[in-house]
Amino acid sequence: MRQRSAELEHCVYGRNPVAEARRGRRRVLREWSVEEVGAERLRQLCGSTEHQGVVAEVEPYPYADANQLLDAEDALVLALDQVQDPHNLGAICRTAEAAGAAVVICDRRAAQVTPAVCKASAGAVEHLELARVGNLADWLLAARELGAWSFGASAEAPASFRSLDLNGRVILVLGGEGAGLRPRVAASCDQLVSIPTVGRVGSLNVSVAAAVLAFAVGRAG
Repeated sequence: MRQRSAELEHCVYGRNPVAEARRGRRRVLREWSVEEVGAERLRQLCGSTEHQGVVAEVEPYPYADANQLLDAEDALVLALDQVQDPHNLGAICRTAEAAGAAVVICDRRAAQVTPAVCKASAGAVEHLELARVGNLADWLLAARELGAWSFGASAEAPASFRSLDLNGRVILVLGGEGAGLRPRVAASCDQLVSIPTVGRVGSLNVSVAAAVLAFAVGRAG
């Protein structure tokens, strides 16, 4: 994908993201189609050649309050420790929305909700509760006081995710690409768990791991 500077500060592009923005929480301010202005003008507006013939200017993304994500007794949250690839974040958001989960991301050294993330999520971010926190480890400790259990994904953990009691408020913590969970974040989890594999590659992509764990919890019925 070719990414360049975009004229629009807040926009979405692609057929699904624009369609979901129309149904979502933030207002669509204006739309452009390839029939009206041409492909190059759309590229200038959104900064990408992957616009699929439609671009929309939208309001800023409405991040949620992280402290409210655990209000429900069966709350499920995917907490991401410095996931930096926008495609991974988008894929995780798409999984989270389908699985009935919320998402927490770090507000530094991590991908934020950008037009590229909206595209990678197929518009799922428009219907998702997604919050940012300044210190993920501190948030996990505070969540424990609210009765939530946090489980960190680690390829080296001896316990399989299949052995867990995943009832009640659950936070699934996944590390960034390559580095995995930072030590203090891992120490703030109640337990580290692995996803058993039989292949020679030792770990899964973070978005795939998020999907395995999110649907293992069973909130989607």
